[in-house]
Amino acid sequence: MAMIPLPTPPWTGLGRRLESATRKALYDFQLLDGVSRLGIALSGGKDSLTMLFLLHAIQGRGFPPIEIVCFHAGGDTSCGASIGNPFLIDLCGQLNVKLVTRPMPPFKGDLECYSCSRRRRKLLFDMAKENGCQTIAFGHHRDDNAQTLLMNLLHKGECAGLLPKLTLYKYGVTIIRPLIYLAEDDISTFAKQYGFQRITCRCPAGQHSLRKKTDLLLTTLTSIYPNARSNLAHASLVYGSQKAQKDELADLDHSTSL
Repeated sequence: MAMIPLPTPPWTGLGRRLESATRKALYDFQLLDGVSRLGIALSGGKDSLTMLFLLHAIQGRGFPPIEIVCFHAGGDTSCGASIGNPFLIDLCGQLNVKLVTRPMPPFKGDLECYSCSRRRRKLLFDMAKENGCQTIAFGHHRDDNAQTLLMNLLHKGECAGLLPKLTLYKYGVTIIRPLIYLAEDDISTFAKQYGFQRITCRCPAGQHSLRKKTDLLLTTLTSIYPNARSNLAHASLVYGSQKAQKDELADLDHSTSL
């Protein structure tokens, strides 16, 4: 497979804008505070590759240098299934970052996104902890956040989107989302400019998932409210920040009363 030209600074105008937005997320939510060894969930799709290229370019430039380790969960039905290991091995070799791969166990029963996602994340968490990474970055972007907020509002009556930083005490890892400010259209354009835009999901369940249907609903809403995606994502971050502050104050009040 022919290798793509590695996206590295100096960027185009779009690349500079994406790096700036990623830096803002890292700063606003202290995503790299205390992190010396960072895991990256690398499916091989446009989102995770964009995240890898941007974080690789940013580390050591305004942020302390960190060691990056990439983790890839393979398998016939996992997201990114059309990306072969040789491509990712060569790519990570050029970037001088370690790549750890492990296949997803065969799926039993009816294939559906929720349980598959949980199994994939558990596999990624296990790989991260085995390789000394307590923090792992996922390539969720602004549009994923808007979709999640809308699904939770309509399905569960909850105002909850994706948190930029989330510590999962049960698994002993912290998830960060450095692309939380980036629009999917901008990521797609960036991937096309540098030649790594490709269709990666071959899973039949993913094409009919609730998230896919919600994205189609958002497309309809955007024809009426052009800023629907950005406004929903912004509302999610504002509410999430306010809730985190209230929880922190509640914990402080509780601790001081003991």
